[in-house]
Amino acid sequence: MHQPSADVPAVPRDSLDPCVRVRGAREHNLRGVDVDIPRDTLTVFTGVSGSGKSSLAFGTLYAEAQRRYFESVAPYARRLIHQIGAPKVDSVTGLPPAVSLEQRRSSPGSRSSVGTVTLLSNSLRMLFSRAGDYPPGAERLDSDSFSPNTASGACPSCHGLGRIHRTSEELLVPDPGLSIRQGAIAAWPGAWQGKNLRDILEVLGHDVDRPWRELPAEDREWILFTEEQPVVTVHPVREADRIQRPYQGTYMSAHRYVMRTFSDTRSATLRARAEKFLTDAPCPVCEGRRLRPEALAVTFAGRTIAELAALALGELDAVLAGAAPDTEAGRVLVADLRARIAPVTELGLGYLSLDRTAPSLSAGELQRLRLATQLRSGLFGVVYVLDEPSAGLHPADTEALLGVLERLKAAGNTVFVVEHHLDVVRRADWLVDVGPLAGEHGGRVLYSGPPGGLAGVAESATARHLFARADACGPSRQVRTAAGSVRLSGVRRHNLRDLTVEFPLGVFTAVTGVSGSGKSTLVGRVLAEEVAGRLGEPEFPVRRLVEVDQKPIGRTPRSNLATYTGLFDVVRKLFTAAPQARARGWKAGRFSFNVPGGRCETCQGEGFVSVELLFLPSTYAPCPDCAGARYNAETLEVRYEGLHIAEVLELTVEAAAGFFAQVPAAARSLRALEEIGLGYLRLGQPATELSGGEAQRIKLATELQRSRRDHTLYLLDEPTTGLHPADVRVLLRQLHGLVDAGHSVVVVEHDMEVVAGADWLIDLGPGGGTEGGRITASGPPAQVAASTAGRTAPYLARALGR
Repeated sequence: MHQPSADVPAVPRDSLDPCVRVRGAREHNLRGVDVDIPRDTLTVFTGVSGSGKSSLAFGTLYAEAQRRYFESVAPYARRLIHQIGAPKVDSVTGLPPAVSLEQRRSSPGSRSSVGTVTLLSNSLRMLFSRAGDYPPGAERLDSDSFSPNTASGACPSCHGLGRIHRTSEELLVPDPGLSIRQGAIAAWPGAWQGKNLRDILEVLGHDVDRPWRELPAEDREWILFTEEQPVVTVHPVREADRIQRPYQGTYMSAHRYVMRTFSDTRSATLRARAEKFLTDAPCPVCEGRRLRPEALAVTFAGRTIAELAALALGELDAVLAGAAPDTEAGRVLVADLRARIAPVTELGLGYLSLDRTAPSLSAGELQRLRLATQLRSGLFGVVYVLDEPSAGLHPADTEALLGVLERLKAAGNTVFVVEHHLDVVRRADWLVDVGPLAGEHGGRVLYSGPPGGLAGVAESATARHLFARADACGPSRQVRTAAGSVRLSGVRRHNLRDLTVEFPLGVFTAVTGVSGSGKSTLVGRVLAEEVAGRLGEPEFPVRRLVEVDQKPIGRTPRSNLATYTGLFDVVRKLFTAAPQARARGWKAGRFSFNVPGGRCETCQGEGFVSVELLFLPSTYAPCPDCAGARYNAETLEVRYEGLHIAEVLELTVEAAAGFFAQVPAAARSLRALEEIGLGYLRLGQPATELSGGEAQRIKLATELQRSRRDHTLYLLDEPTTGLHPADVRVLLRQLHGLVDAGHSVVVVEHDMEVVAGADWLIDLGPGGGTEGGRITASGPPAQVAASTAGRTAPYLARALGR
C-alpha cells in the first residue's frame, strides 16, 4: 500500500488521536488491511465495484461504531451483540460515534413519506395546531389530529390511507353465463377450498348448476357480499378411491375472501391474484386527503394541510415566505419549516412534495433526504458514513451536494463517503483507494492520502480515470442511423406537459435531465406502456420489450443471485446425480433451502435469523446452528467435485465459471454475469446485500444469456448506478453490443461518459417538478452539447472534450 507518512501524525493512543486507525481488517474480501484516516476531513473511499471499499467503510468502520454503541447501552442489547457479530478486525482506534446514511435495500412502509422521513410533517402539523385558522367555535386540535397515521387524525373510512379497495359483481364474476359449479365466481380459491364453498352453497339451497345471470338478484348479492358466515354440515359425494366423512363447513362470501386474502396473506402470489378482483379508488369520504373533516376544516395561508403537503417543496417554501402569522409561535414555526426545507431543495429535491410516498422514491433520493435532515440535527464530533450520495444526481446538482458535505465537515464532523463520481472524488481532502480489482483480486488499500498522490499508483483503476485527459473521453465510433422510431404525442403524466417526442429505433438513446424533470415517467411509464400495448401489431417494428429496473431481486436473504438467474436449478440437478444422493434416494428438493428436508430448520434455510431490537430496526444475524450454511449436516455430506452445496454457493461468479466450465447450462449463465462485471459476487449472496445497481445488472445478465432474434427494446433506468468508471466501460460494451446486434436501447442516465457515447439524446427540464416536463433539446450528442437550453449541455460538452 502506498501511504504518505508525512501527512499522517505519529500514533498516539490517547483520546486526542487525530486519526481513525484500522489494523487487520478482514471483513469480506479485505486482506488484513491497515489504514490510518485523519478525522475532521471529507474522506472518499474509491475502487472498482466489489473491491472492498464498502466492506471497509460500512462493514468495518461503521459496524465497529455500532458494536461499541450496543456495548454502552442496556444489557438486553449487549446480549444481542454476539448474534449480530462484530466486524473481523484486530483493532480500530480513534473512532468517534458514527451515523450511517446508507442506500437502504429495504423499502419503507406505505405510510412513510417525504414529510415523515425529513420530519417536516411534524413541524407542519404543529404549525396548523398552533397557528392555523379554525372555523368559528371549533375546538383547537393537537398536532396528532393533523396526522393520517394516528387514530385521532386518520379518516375513519380509509384509516388514513387516502384510497380504498373495492370490488364489484363484474370483477368477481367475469362470465355470468357460467354456473357456480362451472366456476362463475372467479375470485374464489381453487382446488378443495373452492369446491368446499360450492358444496356449502348447495347445502344452503342455492342452485349451483344454473347460469349465474339467471339467479335472483338478491341471491347473487348475498353469495358475493354477505358478511354472514353460516356453518353447515357438508356430506361430500363419495369418490371411488376414498371415503370422505361429513364435516362442518363455514361459508365465506367472495368479497370477504378477496379482502381478507389481500390484507392478510403473506403470499405475494395470492395477494396479486386477489388484487385482480379489486379496484383502487380515492376514499369517497376524505377524497384522498387521508384526514378527518375536523382537521381539513383548519387552514393556514388559505390552504388546508393536505393542500400544502401536496405542493412541491419549492412551492411550499414560497407559500410560507408570503405568510404573515399573527402569533410569535406561528412565526417561529414558519421560520423552522423554511430552514428545514432549504437543505432539501439545495440537494436538488425541491420537486418532491411532503405527501410523496417513500416507497416511490429512489434509494438516492431517500439518502439525500436523510442527509438534509442531518444538517439540522446539530450533531458534531461524529463520523458520517455515506453510500454514494451522488446516485441519481444530475451533474448540475452535484455541486450542491458537495456544499452540503463541506458544511457537515465544517460543523466539526468527519465525513466518510463511498463514491464513484469523479467530481466528488476530486473534492475530497483524503482518498482511500481499494483494489486493484474485485472480489478475491481486491481487498487491499492501494493508497491512502490526498487526492493528488493517487496519480503515482500504477495499479489503481481510479487513478487512470481521475487523471485522464478530458479530450480522451469522447466516443471513438460513428453515430448510428435510426431504423424507424416510436412516436409519442400529447403525453400528459405527472409533470409531463402535452409532450410530443420521438424515440429512434436501432440506436442507443439516452434520456437526460435534472432529478425530477420527468425522465423516469417518460421512459419507464409512458414509453413502456405504449410499446407494451402495441407489441402484437403486425406493422409495429418492436417485437419484445425488456425493462431492467433497480428493484430488488428479492427482499429476504432467501433470494440470491443463483436462484434468480436459474443457475441454482442446474446446481441442484448436479448434486442429485452425485453417488451419495442417488444411494439415499434424494431428489432435487433435498438440495433446496426453500423446502423442508435438506435445509436447516432453525433458520428454515435462510442462513440468517432475524434479531429483533426494541429500540432499533430488526437486523439479520448468522444462524446459530448452521452458521449461515442454510443446510443440515446430512445434506452437506453430499459432494460434487469435492465441494458440498453450501461451499458451491460461497463461490464467486468468477470461481464458479472455472468450476462449472464443463457444464454448458451453468457456464452460459456465469459467462453472462462475468461479461457484465459481476464476477466478484458470490452465487449465494443474499438479495438483501445487493445494491440497486447490482440487482439491475443481474437482471440484464439474465436477459443477455437468452437467445435474442426478434427486435427487442431495452429500457434501463440509470444502469451505471454503483459503478466505478472502469466498470461503466464494461457495461457499455454489453449495451452497445445489443444495438450492434440489431436491437434498441433507451437509458435514463446522468453519467456524461455514457451520454456522450449515445447515438441520440433527449434532454428534459429545464428544472424538476413543475419546472420540468419539457424537452429542452434532442439530437446527437454534439448537437445537444452546442445547445444553450437546459442544464445538460455544458457538462456534455466537457465530456466530449469541447
